[in-house]
Amino acid sequence: MDPRDPRPANRTGGPTADDLRWLGRAHALARRGWGQVHPNPMVGCVIVRDGELVAEGWHARFGGPHAEVHALERAGEAARGATVYVTLEPCGHQGKTPPCSRALLEAGVARVVYAAADPGAGAGGAAALARAGVEVVGPAEPPERARRTDPAFFHWAEHGTPWIALKLAVSLDGAIAAAPGERTALSGPEAHAWVHDLRAGFDAVLVGAGTARTDDPLLTARGEIRPRVPPRRVVLDPSASLPPGARMLTEAEPSEVLVLAGPDAPAARLRALEAAGAEVAVVARGEGGLDLDAVTRALAERDVRSVLVEGGARVATSLLREDRAHRLHLLVAPRALGPSAVQAFTEPLDLAVRGWEGGEPPRTLGRDVLLTYERAVPSAGGGRPAAATAADATAVGQG
Repeated sequence: MDPRDPRPANRTGGPTADDLRWLGRAHALARRGWGQVHPNPMVGCVIVRDGELVAEGWHARFGGPHAEVHALERAGEAARGATVYVTLEPCGHQGKTPPCSRALLEAGVARVVYAAADPGAGAGGAAALARAGVEVVGPAEPPERARRTDPAFFHWAEHGTPWIALKLAVSLDGAIAAAPGERTALSGPEAHAWVHDLRAGFDAVLVGAGTARTDDPLLTARGEIRPRVPPRRVVLDPSASLPPGARMLTEAEPSEVLVLAGPDAPAARLRALEAAGAEVAVVARGEGGLDLDAVTRALAERDVRSVLVEGGARVATSLLREDRAHRLHLLVAPRALGPSAVQAFTEPLDLAVRGWEGGEPPRTLGRDVLLTYERAVPSAGGGRPAAATAADATAVGQG
């Protein structure tokens, strides 16, 4: 069997309801690695024996023990004859740490259930376990579920381009600012804290030039989760209009600032930004701004595997219209901004028709409500999730 074959290596039956429940716990553990393990995937592991929890583990830091090893260390001899639940196929290669498949065999586990096949260099662990007589069940979840914990890892492994999430703070009437060029504070402190922790798990935080000039943001991750590597700050700036005195260049903690400018940007402005400490890259123009293919190539060349886009309206609309974004976070504030306000999107966008579906359930963050949507895309095996079911998504951007 090809070690990269996503089919089960040795499967005596599909996952049970209990299997899926324990995998759900493993996914929750995996998320504890947010912002700490890049470029490795976030992985969680649960060890169960006779229906009882024995131990839990997760990949907590880059270069540290993998989730399975973490859990096995906690389980000790109790792992012998147990079932191991892990969100990603146990690795079968020697990297910074020994293969997890070998550790599982040495521990004497009887059964391994994994959610998703490893699309990268770690593939082959399931086949090695099966050859040694371990019962292996996996992939045990459909791709859209198994990959939701760390979609950027899978997207990069399969496409070599950044996985993109879009985050917008909007009013009840779908606006992001009270008037053009006016900075409007919409979100409360709880939502702000959530955004800082969200940034910690991305390779880059990106805004358009208008947002950079109007809001003058730092774009750093200043929450409870301190990232192992601070996210790069990126500005899409066709005319190189970002002031050299912008706060992200003069006040922020050390992390790179990348300005992507158009080929017709004045050379003097480019030199001024470089003198202020920014990296400047010239990319091709597209309709209404920079060419998004050129933008994603420039980011991929810099090993940017995940991007959080925080506005503004033109950037957000372009990403959704051209199907570039993969996840959408809307922070809805409990007030309306009125008929003169700047809408979140520059044109109506029917998200359900465009293949978006509800992700996590709505969540309250202080006075704000967080709505999350996922774009249903074909999986590596050609499958496609069910059509969008979030009816309220159709109203987004209608104003």
